[in-house]
Amino acid sequence: MPDPTPDRPRSDRVRLPEQDASLYLHPQTLARLRTFELRAKMIVEGVMSGQHRSPYQGFSVEFAQHRPYVAGDDLRHLDWKVFARSDKLHLKQYQQETNLDLVAMVDASGSMDYGSRSFAEASGVGRKTSLDGRDYWSKFDHATALAAAMCYVTLRQGDRAGVVVFADEVRSMVRRSSSTATWRQVVGALSTHPVDRPTDLARATDQTLAKITNRCLIVLISDFFEDPERIRAALARIKHRGHDLIVFQVLDRAERTFEFAESAPFEGLEGEAVLRVDPRAIRRSYLDAINAHVERVEKITRSFGFDYQIVDTHDWLGPPLAAFVARRNAQIKRSKYG
Repeated sequence: MPDPTPDRPRSDRVRLPEQDASLYLHPQTLARLRTFELRAKMIVEGVMSGQHRSPYQGFSVEFAQHRPYVAGDDLRHLDWKVFARSDKLHLKQYQQETNLDLVAMVDASGSMDYGSRSFAEASGVGRKTSLDGRDYWSKFDHATALAAAMCYVTLRQGDRAGVVVFADEVRSMVRRSSSTATWRQVVGALSTHPVDRPTDLARATDQTLAKITNRCLIVLISDFFEDPERIRAALARIKHRGHDLIVFQVLDRAERTFEFAESAPFEGLEGEAVLRVDPRAIRRSYLDAINAHVERVEKITRSFGFDYQIVDTHDWLGPPLAAFVARRNAQIKRSKYG
């Protein structure tokens, strides 16, 4: 998104000191999220005993099916009622329960540095500027708050969470873990600033998937200002590897409404030239283009059976995120129990 205020203070785009988690998780957000749990829509794999359905058949708590008895099987799992009816020996098989692995992928490309909302209003923590001196709340700020919220919920329910920060490539990564140190590592990884680089979602996805050996729930957070076919290619890779995906498209309200009235220089945030335009003259065409792109991103996402949610940086995270998680959980329960 072009920046209509090129003279505003900008950071030097270097890694920042580790920030207080309160910058990411407003108390209202935490209050609305703490009663919800994430559920993977697909059958997930895990490495520890947990609460999510596993593709591996075992002898755990939830009945799955019967199979014929084979010499050497544990007789404790014989179903004597079936034997009484059929005079054949069958064993009860159960679904093992495993942990959910969540990987939050956060876009830190140049366009994510745009913001039209004041930091003081958006952060809700009594701070007028960010730790790097910005007085505006950027899309990246909102994306990191969203990623932190998802990781918080995941870690709180005892599952494993990890973070990937990317632009034209993966910039930093926190490996999945449920240890007590993970939260601090997550906050540290998100305490960065967007780089003056374009998004290469396909490359970043390939680099991320190369580090994942089991199926996960991936939360992809970006403005998705990229060629739709490259977005499709990235999502196809995720689908092919058997992962579940939630797409959050983060946009600033000014990008969605384009309510600029005066002619001004618009500065590209990913190396583009500065253009001086009359926003009133191009507003209709711009809105048609941005709305068509948003619809395309949603259509591509849903074509793979993944979940999609648009996020406005001027809205509080708590209500829409809590509503989204609740709706997702309800859909999963309906599909599970018919």
